[in-house]
Formats: sequence, C-alpha cells, structure tokens
Amino acid sequence: MVSTNDQLEALELFQGQSLLYTHMYASLKPMSLKCAVQLNIPEIIYNHGKPITLPDLVSTLKVPLAKSSLVKRLMRFLAHIGIFAIHGKGEDDHDQTYALTPASKLLSKSCSKDHCLTPMVLMCTDPIFMSLFHQLGDLIHGEVPNLSEGALGVTLWEFLEEKPAYSSLFNEAMASNSQMVSLALKNCSEVFEGIESIVDVGGGNGTTAKIICEAFPKVKCLVFDVPHVVANSSCESQNVSYVGGDIFKSIPKADAIMLKSILHDWSDENCIKILKTCKDSVSSKGRKGKVIIIDILINEKDDEKDITQQNLIMDISMMAFDGGKERTEKEWKHLFIEAGSETMDNLFSTQVCFNGGNLYLFKVQDDVTLIKISKGSTE
Repeated sequence: MVSTNDQLEALELFQGQSLLYTHMYASLKPMSLKCAVQLNIPEIIYNHGKPITLPDLVSTLKVPLAKSSLVKRLMRFLAHIGIFAIHGKGEDDHDQTYALTPASKLLSKSCSKDHCLTPMVLMCTDPIFMSLFHQLGDLIHGEVPNLSEGALGVTLWEFLEEKPAYSSLFNEAMASNSQMVSLALKNCSEVFEGIESIVDVGGGNGTTAKIICEAFPKVKCLVFDVPHVVANSSCESQNVSYVGGDIFKSIPKADAIMLKSILHDWSDENCIKILKTCKDSVSSKGRKGKVIIIDILINEKDDEKDITQQNLIMDISMMAFDGGKERTEKEWKHLFIEAGSETMDNLFSTQVCFNGGNLYLFKVQDDVTLIKISKGSTE
C-alpha cells in the first residue's frame, strides 16, 4: 500500500512537472499570437461585423478546407489565454463563433484606431529580437556586457542604426506603445500647466509629441533623438519639430524635458548623467523647469500579481541593454538624489487608475515629475 507521504511527494512532483512544462512551452503563446496577427484574424473578425464561425473564418482566410482543423486549434488556444472569445456551447463548427476581446481589439487597426499594438507584437516576436535572450547565461557569467552584444556583436542601438528595416520595425513598435500612453497623458493636464515648450527625449517619430500637442495646443514639442531616427521623421503639426543629437552631451533647453521609457534602457550611472543633463536644460535663465519621467516602478508588495509579473518580465527584457533595468521606489529615489534633487518629500504620493492598470504621478518639489505606467493585463 502506498503511504500518504509517498502520495504527497508524487503529487508535488507532478505539480512541479506541470509548472515546468507550462513555462517550457510558454514561447508558443507569442508564436500563436504572431500567427493570428500575420493571418490578420483580428481584422477579419472586426470587419465581419459580428462573431464569426469557423467556416466563415476559414473561407475569408482562403486556406484549404483540410487545414480548417488547424485554424480551430489555434483559435481554441488563443481563446483559452484570453486573446479571443468563443461563443456558443455546441460542438458543431457552425454553432460556435469567435469574437474579439479587449486584447484582440488592440490588434485590429480598424477597431482600435490609434491604439493598435500590432507593430509591438511583430517586434517582440521577431526572431532577431527573441534571439537576444538565449544569451542570458553568458551575461550572468560576465562573458558578454549585455544581451545585444552577445547575440548581435554590437549594441542594440548600433544594430538599429546599421539595419534600417529593423530600425523601422522598432520605431513603429515604440510608436504603437506611445499611443497607449496617450490615454494616461490626457488625464494629466496638471503636469503640463505653465509649460510652453517641451523636449521629448528619445521621442522617435514624434507620436507622443503629437499627442501632447493635440491635448495641449499651446505647448510646442521638440522631438530629440539620434540623427538617423529623426532624419526621416515629420509631422503635420506646426507645434512639433525634430532635432538629432546625443543625450549625454546636451539636450535642447525648454520649460520641460520628458523621458518616456528612456531611463530603463540605461545603467544607474548613465541615468544620473542623463538626469543632470536634463536638469541643466530646464534650469536656464534662473527659471526652474520640470523633468517628466514616464516609466515602470516595481512594487511587489502592493501591486497585483499580474502587474508585478509584467513588470518583472520587462525587467528581464531590459537586460538587452547595457545596465538597463526596471526600478523599485528605492532605486528611483537613489537616481534622483544622486542627480541633485533637493528633497524626496511627497515622492510617489499620487495614484490615478486608468484602463485596468495604474498611473502614478510623482513630484519632487517642482522640478521632477515621474509618471509611472503599470500596464496590467493589456500591455
């Protein structure tokens, strides 16, 4: 007869095996998502005008009928993980229909308009970008300075400068992400009060700058990025302009400097240099300006488990950069103190909820504002 202890030990082993297998095969989630995007399934469902049956989906996809079972299995899996929804309880293919969820609506340009995240999906699932993370062991052993140099032989920034196609993919992905941040910025009018000019550091093609100018027409935005990025950028708005340069040498002067998803790319040492450069740029003519930071803050104690998991995943992804990481409140405070902020009073004090995630507004006196986006289940 099997003892209770043996049964418990066997149960623990099976539970451990199940967890390991779940994570070992977890890469099939983004691959299945990429497949749905490449097949344009979210757009097909939206254009259908109502939940779609498998036969109608297969017909629109123009795939052989013999492959319809593969489409069904793909949709079953993606529905299980929340990308699509299945309506109807019958087992017949005509009885069940597939519908969009909040997640897959973001993958339909027609449905989500300016908030389509398809470019982000395509970048994150690109073989080149995914190959970086095969170097984690080498990075930990100190054999490579960062994941990009381990996999590509150059930094990610150098790679993007040398490969225009990948640079375009990267910038489109960052632009799509910026559109999501716009949902938060429009609810933060107090941050932009009294500001007539702002420099968007690392602003790419100007997506965030355009959003700011639309929300606050009196503000003039200068997009500041590396020369090869801004060289091909343009905007119809007269309030948006572009200039190339080096963030470590000088930043154009303005009432405010914005760093959206910039500091997490860099080591503490480089972040402090950037913040000091920003402080110089907003403190001219005896006037103290403002540095606006939009970034992630890790708070394992208070954040929901899903939010913390997403933030910790992002922290691992930042290993692609030299010293890049997501930071805790203590680590953010360290950067501000070392960069010369005079007080930490009221830091991390205000929270505003939006879109199922959290937006945090932090102030250090009047000179630094940090907006923290915790993306929850959607980003």
